Amino acid sequence: MLAYTYLTKGKFALKEKEKPKLQHERDAIVRVTLASICSSDLHIKHGSVPKAVEGITVGHEMVGVVEEVGSAVTQIKPGDRVTVNVETFCGECFFCKRGFVNNCIDKNGGWALGCRIDGGQAEYVRVPFADQGLNKIPNNVTDKQALLVGDVLATGYWATKISEITKEDTVLIIGAGPTGICTLLCVMLKSPKRIIVCERDDRRIKFVKENYPSVLTVTPEECLDFVRKQSEHGGADVVLEVAGVDSSFRLAWECARPNATVTVVALYENAQSLPLPDMYGKNLTFKTGGVDGCDCERILQLIAEGKLNTEPLITHMYPLNRIQEAYDLFENKRDGVIKIAVEC
Repeated sequence: MLAYTYLTKGKFALKEKEKPKLQHERDAIVRVTLASICSSDLHIKHGSVPKAVEGITVGHEMVGVVEEVGSAVTQIKPGDRVTVNVETFCGECFFCKRGFVNNCIDKNGGWALGCRIDGGQAEYVRVPFADQGLNKIPNNVTDKQALLVGDVLATGYWATKISEITKEDTVLIIGAGPTGICTLLCVMLKSPKRIIVCERDDRRIKFVKENYPSVLTVTPEECLDFVRKQSEHGGADVVLEVAGVDSSFRLAWECARPNATVTVVALYENAQSLPLPDMYGKNLTFKTGGVDGCDCERILQLIAEGKLNTEPLITHMYPLNRIQEAYDLFENKRDGVIKIAVEC
């Protein structure tokens, strides 16, 4: 089968590999129908994910059809259309039972697919702990509509949930990339008083204005003054930092009002520091970490009910044999790209 493979720092390539086989009674083999490219894949390419294993098939955003299941799998069966969770989790350890599935203590727990074990930018993928990692796609939801459920949409849902947003809040989202837009969609479900999106790219600002006209937009250079003017208490009640660069990390806490919540969703290539003398007296609550992607069934229900729609984010489609072109487009942010669906 064809599989897009991490060779070494700075180099991916499309290779022929053997079709995966069941290795454990809780495994499933999924025939991938659609995959997508994530900024985390680029982090692997650039060498900023130390856990990534050279030689693995990359990709952790995918949907497909179950082809084979292990003897202990009970929730899904061959022929089911499914989303694949970005995280592998056993469902039984201390962390899994409390919903902290990103911290699953199994050797393959957390972000394994496309990082430490073969992922889904391929024709087939083996999914460990299939009863936890796969969710059936409702009949009225297309593969394209479900494609982002297992990662960026799960991330936006998780970030919104832990931010504890109320209807009285002014919410600032920094970054209008794919994860930023998915976060925006989930924040909108909470109906806060005001939502502001901070973004540098003119095309992404245009996308937000055209698709979500009630949302205010601002550039990073004007963000601090704008947020203060739009807020009743000197800053945003909740800030979600989704951009993942040094300047956006600082902007996030600067734009927060005293005693606000700052939720860090982004994955950074550089270490960040808290300048505590500058922050003294703001009394901020920071919430950080990797997505706990255990709400995918609920997210699929929301899509089926018409309350979440990520299809506009998929701006380009490529076949698997042209995935290198898709990566080039995505990494260089050409042609207004937001997300790419790869037909496998």
